[in-house]
Amino acid sequence: QVQLVESGGGLVQAGGSLRLSCAASGRTFGNYAMGWFRQAPGKEREFAAVISGGGGNTDYADSVKGRFTVSRDNAKNTVYLQMNSLKPEDTAVYYCAAAQRRHARWTTTRSYDYDYWGQGTQVTVSS
Repeated sequence: QVQLVESGGGLVQAGGSLRLSCAASGRTFGNYAMGWFRQAPGKEREFAAVISGGGGNTDYADSVKGRFTVSRDNAKNTVYLQMNSLKPEDTAVYYCAAAQRRHARWTTTRSYDYDYWGQGTQVTVSS
């Protein structure tokens, strides 16, 4: 069982930055690829970013590529999402999720591959 707790959300002006954190319980954090998803009001949840269990592989949605950076610290059981050049369309609830890895560099963008989810943190970008 893995419990995930996100933090770092808030209100920011367009062009600003935020860093989200997701703290995980358990001793096997490195066995999980960690993803970030987001859900805007009235829209389906969508993939944003993912990092492999070993941290050596990442993938991003086209909408955030070049602006968002995902990283992890396995010693601290924490994954981060650095968000720069934020836009109003980035406004959403952001969720971190854990997927049992298939190998150290494995990643997935599919929400149904993820076994555990956090409760979400709100990010609001004003224009």
